[in-house]
Amino acid sequence: MTSTTTEAEEIRAAANRIAERGSSAPRPARDPVNLPMINNWVEAMGDANPVYTSAEVAEKSVHGGLVAPPAMAQVWTMGGLNPERDPDDPLYSMMGALDEAGYTSVVATNCEQTYHRYLRHGEQLAVTTKLDSVVGPKTTGLGEGWFVTTRNTWYVGDEPVAEMMFRVLKFKPAEAKTAEPQSEPEPPAEVIRPAINQDTAYFWEGTAAGELRIQRCGGCGLLRHPPGPMCPECGATQRTHLVSEGLGEVYSYVVHHRPAIPGKKLPLVIALVALDEGVRILGELHDVDPEEVTIGQRVQVAYQRVDDELTLPYWKPSEDA
Repeated sequence: MTSTTTEAEEIRAAANRIAERGSSAPRPARDPVNLPMINNWVEAMGDANPVYTSAEVAEKSVHGGLVAPPAMAQVWTMGGLNPERDPDDPLYSMMGALDEAGYTSVVATNCEQTYHRYLRHGEQLAVTTKLDSVVGPKTTGLGEGWFVTTRNTWYVGDEPVAEMMFRVLKFKPAEAKTAEPQSEPEPPAEVIRPAINQDTAYFWEGTAAGELRIQRCGGCGLLRHPPGPMCPECGATQRTHLVSEGLGEVYSYVVHHRPAIPGKKLPLVIALVALDEGVRILGELHDVDPEEVTIGQRVQVAYQRVDDELTLPYWKPSEDA
């Protein structure tokens, strides 16, 4: 089913009205930046940086006191299990307009965050949201849909401290097909391409050369993944990299059954692998039955060339297991 001209015009008109309202009123966080929430976060993420949890270490660091992990910015203003939706919130309003037009399913497509400074314990945040763009209708592997992009800005008082671009696909689920499933093409005809920037380009240049490169701090030598512009341990911005042996074990995994993913045959195993060098990397796990994957299973990296610009790493059972 495709949208009519009138329907598309109505959606665009609704998007224009919402965008013209500008940013929403600031929505305050339920709680100030606090140590209990940070403890939960760093335990879940496996982040052992003591500047987030040890006052003694933090006082001696370049921060001069306890700070929160930057990636927690969104956590502080989450609404909880039963949030009260603000009808003036641009994202909520746009989702409602698309729901009424029959675009009832949603999947996040990409997110980019910018941090202006570290947050300190006890600071009270507030967030505003504005509608950036609504693009469509587009035909996708999931069905016809609209790409909705919003921008959040977090403030402490009047000071902006973090920003986030968030894009979702709001779509009408495609009708089920009765045709026999086809095997995954080699390489896939379609693929969700990673966002490559100045911090990650070296990694993808490495996969093209058959190397699994891990970012190493040029100051303290800390290995870290995913890559970042600044070392979380010492604050240095000089970066080098280590070429990993590509061996590790399955630390955690999920089996993805639905929705469909362009260029992928489902079910698909996504594994978080703990490399022997001490960092964890996420990727697809091939050549193994999803029901036979085990925590601690030895795996090794392999590479799939998509085209001249992209080579994707994936995991397979280790030959030395």
